[in-house]
Amino acid sequence: MQKPIGIYFEHPEWFKPLFAELDRRELPYEKIDAAHHLFNPSEKESRYSLVVNRMSSSAYLRGHGQGIFHTAGFATHLERIGTRIINGSAATAIETNKARQLSLFESLGLKYPASRVINHASRAVDAAQELRFPIVVKVNIGGSGAGIIRFDTIEGLQAAVDNNQIDLGIDQTALVQEYVTPRGGNIHRVEMLDGKFLYAMKVFTTGESFNLCPAEICQIPEEQSAEFCLTEAPKKGIQVEAFTPPAEVIAAVERIVAAAKIDVGGIEYLINDRTGDVLFYDINALSNFVADAVNVVGFDPYARFVDYLETQLPAVAVGAGKGELATV
Repeated sequence: MQKPIGIYFEHPEWFKPLFAELDRRELPYEKIDAAHHLFNPSEKESRYSLVVNRMSSSAYLRGHGQGIFHTAGFATHLERIGTRIINGSAATAIETNKARQLSLFESLGLKYPASRVINHASRAVDAAQELRFPIVVKVNIGGSGAGIIRFDTIEGLQAAVDNNQIDLGIDQTALVQEYVTPRGGNIHRVEMLDGKFLYAMKVFTTGESFNLCPAEICQIPEEQSAEFCLTEAPKKGIQVEAFTPPAEVIAAVERIVAAAKIDVGGIEYLINDRTGDVLFYDINALSNFVADAVNVVGFDPYARFVDYLETQLPAVAVGAGKGELATV
């Protein structure tokens, strides 16, 4: 009998459309609770034919931060025993580390907002003095845009440091990054599947409330943002429209997902209103598709995703010279 597909996920609502599509095709699968999980590192074979990693970096906002770090070990284990994992250890490593994302952009010669990386709030002012104000402080493991604060002045930042108001997040690492006003008030998200363009959407922000987060609209100045996922923008009444990015942007995104070994995920960028530069600023390897996708982008991305999953299942081939079936 065919082993089930393992769907490793944490958010209780985001992946209902995926489960519905798997049910429609009568594909065997099991839900794996990423927030309350265990595995045996001595096992030689997985009970799953394929594992889909959809652990969310915003899990700590729901009291499940332990799952973020656990996933790295689980993904490595699956790879060692030869189990195909969608968005494996390399994709997990890049998803859960914004500093690593900037290093990837730099290695590919792609532009991104000027940034410094700190591991203690006391260095935030030192970092900001090398940048153009306003700046934002972004936690290294954010998810859903959480943990971002904007500062318009060095004095405001210093006061926040002095009053212990800066939280560097669950790994105590953060970016100090120049705030960039996006041209036209638009930010962009390009979704990729199997290294190819799937769809892109343009999100119309509220101008001065934009804070460089891929998913966040918040009030400023110096107010911590609340959780809000860009992929849920249509449900929140924020204007979103499908579009096709320039060929050079799609080519750059293809390079990003190839280097990060991302099977499915979204890359976000903006156009700097001051310089006209395309700036990449976030990699989302473990996020979900846009809400109300059929109306927003014109098709169901979950159907395309399951098409892809079927191509990744272990094949059944004819044994050479024997004419018998052999599992590959």
